[in-house]
Amino acid sequence: MERKIINPDKWQDPLGFVQGHEVSGAQRMLFCAGQVPVDAEGKTMHVGDFRGQLNRTIDNIERVLAGAGFTFADLVRLNIYTTDLEGFFANRDVILERITAAGSRHTSTLLGVARLARPDLLLEIEATAVK
Repeated sequence: MERKIINPDKWQDPLGFVQGHEVSGAQRMLFCAGQVPVDAEGKTMHVGDFRGQLNRTIDNIERVLAGAGFTFADLVRLNIYTTDLEGFFANRDVILERITAAGSRHTSTLLGVARLARPDLLLEIEATAVK
């Protein structure tokens, strides 16, 4: 498999994402459903705590990736949905410290939304990985 990063500009590099991935000869792809900050029984964790919810959501992404033999370095896309854009920007360093530092050069979309599936959820993240 060959991955080529398409990044005509460099403004996004310090933010931890790229503009595109060209993938050829991919052996495996993993499309993760939107992950939220829930425990193994589906109970919302860290209600009202954006940083806690973001960390738990990333933990859940990591568990799905590992279950298929992938790591953060294999991520090519993150779609982030949040009801609190300011909370996201104040805590986005969590993504840089955990996902980007692990070798991910993913594309990303950030969307502010009025509500998620449950009123106590502050964010949901979809992930795509390629190996």
